[in-house]
Amino acid sequence: MAQDERNEETGLSEESGQPEESEQTDDSGQVESTTDLDEDIAMALENHVLNPAEDPEEASDPRTMYPSGEFEPQAQDYPGWTEAMIPRPDHGEQSYVGHHRMMGFRTLITGGDSGIGRAVAIAFAREGADVAFTYLPEEEQDAELTVQLIEAAGSRALALPGDLRDEEFCQEVIAQTVEEFDGLNVLVNNAGFQMTTSQGIEDLSSEQFDRTFKSNVYALFWLTKAALPHLQPGSSIINTSSIQGYHPSPSLIDYAATKAAINSMTFSLAESLGSKGIRVNAVAPGPIWTPLQPPTQPEEKIVKFGQDTPLGRAGQPAELAATYVLLATEESSYISGSVIGVTGGKHLA
Repeated sequence: MAQDERNEETGLSEESGQPEESEQTDDSGQVESTTDLDEDIAMALENHVLNPAEDPEEASDPRTMYPSGEFEPQAQDYPGWTEAMIPRPDHGEQSYVGHHRMMGFRTLITGGDSGIGRAVAIAFAREGADVAFTYLPEEEQDAELTVQLIEAAGSRALALPGDLRDEEFCQEVIAQTVEEFDGLNVLVNNAGFQMTTSQGIEDLSSEQFDRTFKSNVYALFWLTKAALPHLQPGSSIINTSSIQGYHPSPSLIDYAATKAAINSMTFSLAESLGSKGIRVNAVAPGPIWTPLQPPTQPEEKIVKFGQDTPLGRAGQPAELAATYVLLATEESSYISGSVIGVTGGKHLA
């Protein structure tokens, strides 16, 4: 993607990568500094609040809010890259409007460089939180843009490259976040690995099985254990589960098993940590259009990805962000031990 195109979308200057500033005069004649990103937010408010669409029924129809046709056949090498996706996912860059619900929060999101993690990072930052996130070293390009989006919202960003299959790295991630932000309020265990198999368990290798469990379950265990001494009453842990934990696909045996384990750990941790004033919940996405999909599924499945949902389309990362914000804030003060499905109408039971 050309640099000028990226800057046009993010509101970042070509020379510095920082938000472009413009000036405007307030009622008292004082000159105020704003950014193109602020203007995008103002435009979103104007479009969706001040000037609603002429046909409100069409504007609010969840079937047509995002593209619902077939995707182009596409493949990528793991772990995937956002800019190579057609169409590119919506993380809320131009639409998410914060309401100061997380001012002063110190947060950590694993896998925050792209997909659901980036959408949550944008939302947390625009709500006022400082955001640390992990990513694989191969995802540096996506991570750099996420840092810019967090900082453009006026929040501090801390990017932490490494492999969560390493227990020592998980411990370092918590330590660096606490040192940089002087504490931790919200831990989002979001990073995950999946890879389809064509013949189910017959071609599921021990190496892949081990990698999936280390990435999805062990990392959650190590991070949560390391974070616990720093979490005060009012803190929250949010785990990313999946509809696969309830309706496992034969081609995702190992991945589905890890998501069922995450559900169980969410329930157990909520029971265990409730007496400390720490809430633990999970979000179970359905088919969401993220860079994880093209590298891990056959092209023929990508073409019809998400079309089997009742809403008839794949979800976008931006459509999950508000759920994570809800679970991170006191608005959900009596919600713990819950798994909230964001599935396009597919049931979890």
